[in-house]
Amino acid sequence: MPSPAEHSSTTAATTSGELIRFHQVTKRFGDVTVLDRLDFSVARGKHVTLIGPSGSGKTTILRLLMTLVRPDEGTISVDGDCLTHERRRDGTLIRAGERHVRRVRRKIGMVFQQFNLFPTMKVLRNVTEAPVHVLGLSRDEAEERARELIEMVGLTDHLDKYPSQLSGGQQQRVAIARALAMRPQVLLLDEVTSALDPELVAGVLDVLRDVARSTDITMLVVTHEMSFARDISDAVLMFDQGRIVESGPPDKIFSAPEHDRTREFLSTVL
Repeated sequence: MPSPAEHSSTTAATTSGELIRFHQVTKRFGDVTVLDRLDFSVARGKHVTLIGPSGSGKTTILRLLMTLVRPDEGTISVDGDCLTHERRRDGTLIRAGERHVRRVRRKIGMVFQQFNLFPTMKVLRNVTEAPVHVLGLSRDEAEERARELIEMVGLTDHLDKYPSQLSGGQQQRVAIARALAMRPQVLLLDEVTSALDPELVAGVLDVLRDVARSTDITMLVVTHEMSFARDISDAVLMFDQGRIVESGPPDKIFSAPEHDRTREFLSTVL
């Protein structure tokens, strides 16, 4: 059976070329090491799901990609651009400045557990605000794109409503449309159904299945919805104590896991 150390170098990349690369990334919070010399990559256009117990480091990976936190050691690259460092003219690496970080981060969109919509803006403006002010799109161009995305998530009849007038599931669909409106190369999904009432979960997951099937966006997903992970994933990575203990296609991970820790975890969630 492969050891955790062997699996720590496992890659989800294929011949289509890697889009995300973590190299020897360590993240600590106080005395707790949340990620321990993590190495992995995700290929362009692939959907990779991170599973594992709470505290195993999954959400920290997404937060590092969004630069909400920074690694203590190692480097992270997106589409060939280092997110954590930039290179001086003499070739040496220095900690990335905010301007550099913003440029690379524009390639990434994220949908959070909480919807984080602007409460004083109606649905249409929630989706158009960032493309206008961050991407520099004209208001007309941003609205045309937003209407297409809002239709895709099934909310055309709610364009002129405020978030408080929507259900939790509807708000999360707006959040998905808002993330896609930024035209990201990478979409991060962090337990996007965990704050929803059970009867609203299926609708949101159906929208995300449509996104996975109808776009070429690379997706990195943290979820406890194992049937969803099985449906949309090209690869599944099992985390424990900040390391990858097992990885592979969903049929293998869910039907014939090799590692004791994977079997133990899946027995509690399936």
